Amino acid sequence: MGAFKEPHGGELKNLYLSADVAEAEKQAAREYLSWDLSERQLCDIELVLNGAFSPLDGFLNKNDYDSVVKNMRLESGVLWPLPITLDVSEEFAASINTGDKVALRDLEGVIIATLVVGDVWTPDKKVEAKGVYGTTDEAHPAVHYLNNIANPAYVGGKLAGIERPTHYDFKHLRDGPHEMRARFKKLGWRKVVAFQTRNPMHRAHQELTLRAAREVEANLLIHPVVGMTKPGDVDHFTRVRCYEQLLSRYPDQTTMLSLLPLAMRMGGPREALWHAIIRKNYGCTHLIVGRDHAGPGKDSKGEDFYGPYDAQELLKEHADELDITMVPFKLMVYAENRAQYIPIDEKSDDDKVLNISGTELRRRLTEGLDIPEWFSFPDVVAELRRTHPPRHRQGFTVFFTGLSGSGKSTIAHALMTKLMEIGGRPVSLLDGDIVRKNLSSELGFSKEHRDLNITRIGYVASEITKNGGIAICAPIAPYTSTRRIVRDTISPVGGFVEIHVSTPLEVCEERDRKGLYAKARAGIIKEFTGISDPYQVPENAEMVIDTVGISPDLAAHRILVKLEAMGYIR
Repeated sequence: MGAFKEPHGGELKNLYLSADVAEAEKQAAREYLSWDLSERQLCDIELVLNGAFSPLDGFLNKNDYDSVVKNMRLESGVLWPLPITLDVSEEFAASINTGDKVALRDLEGVIIATLVVGDVWTPDKKVEAKGVYGTTDEAHPAVHYLNNIANPAYVGGKLAGIERPTHYDFKHLRDGPHEMRARFKKLGWRKVVAFQTRNPMHRAHQELTLRAAREVEANLLIHPVVGMTKPGDVDHFTRVRCYEQLLSRYPDQTTMLSLLPLAMRMGGPREALWHAIIRKNYGCTHLIVGRDHAGPGKDSKGEDFYGPYDAQELLKEHADELDITMVPFKLMVYAENRAQYIPIDEKSDDDKVLNISGTELRRRLTEGLDIPEWFSFPDVVAELRRTHPPRHRQGFTVFFTGLSGSGKSTIAHALMTKLMEIGGRPVSLLDGDIVRKNLSSELGFSKEHRDLNITRIGYVASEITKNGGIAICAPIAPYTSTRRIVRDTISPVGGFVEIHVSTPLEVCEERDRKGLYAKARAGIIKEFTGISDPYQVPENAEMVIDTVGISPDLAAHRILVKLEAMGYIR
């Protein structure tokens, strides 16, 4: 392989069974207990099975997990920065024992792999969050996932692959590490620099990748993540079409595009180390590492989670052991007077530098404003506009939250009527009581069931929003974490406007026509929001309305004005 080095850990894994053995195991697996894999677990298991996560041969057992959390190493001493774990419910964990076999299925029930159960344990998630991500702040998406989405128990054990996860999209761009190494060898690519991205690429990205490849005299692999990325990112379908448009701007036979079904954690320095190991397993010799690589943004105090060059420093620290060369990201800026992109450290006082930030790009897309050709290629912009129309043409969700009796439903009805009067988009009302009757009639009022009811509302609203409609939701939605899940579900497909109806508790009790508050205070109704169960006040709602002294009609009118100011209606 010329300049190519051994895979991480010395062996490129391939955990898929041969066809005959896989068929026999599939038949036997009918008798095993089954676990349905989540989206993130599907991403992880695919990359364990195909060798991208070499030297892993399954989900981490407890000793490896503890060592990775504390030291970024497996118990054997091999460098591995992030825990790859199978999180399961307490009930499922209690039903299995070491040595059992479990069938792991995708969302359609297809057996992807079997797991020989090793350790089963309940992790300390605060220790994991602090050790791996350096914080317990739930503004970090991985910490939020760990605390509010991941199951409470972990199962470790070795995997045997039965069937590859099915992807119906971009099949010609999906290569595992073995296939990618074979392609490099066939093409005679001895040195390959990988570019990791979860965003669309524009002219600055093209320029920096060209320069990086020329600098190290290597071919270029554009290797975008198409698994789970940061909530709110551009969907991978749009991004891949943008990358395909960009390929023609590189010299012939120098550049390749392939997709990586990775579930990112946005883990900053540790994640950068992880990306380097994965790319080495794919056969790459170099990796471009940028400023704040895989950074999640700012914490709840408005400060960056990681320093801008922490990732580069960590890779330098482990450079010999990684045996993949880091190419530091050089920020490229457009010098108008030169009519070209230059590295920022080559800028002189005479240069007039132009820049469009990610926030400014989103604003221009949202408002249908011009995006200049010096910033991006017209066909890339056209792809972005196809799936990111101006706000007044997008679907959106208005999500009311507040105590029972606060006036949410009344205002929601008034708003629905006013939006229907304006016309132009279908409007659907998902009122708490209506949803309970038609969608969640089997649910009780435990925290688990209330959360499930809200996530169902969020799912329906996301489908309405994705298809250009307006969803108006009016549940109590008392918990911050559940409201965040709904926001993260809807935001990638359209607008999300949270309205906190902040009517005081005593006023809500006075309005209570059903006598629910009185029953709650008497202990007849358990876990009643505002009495025996908390209501967590939204901190970042787009609008707050106190219905004391304001009519539903006026409240709805104020929301219309807000929607107009935000660009959703004209």
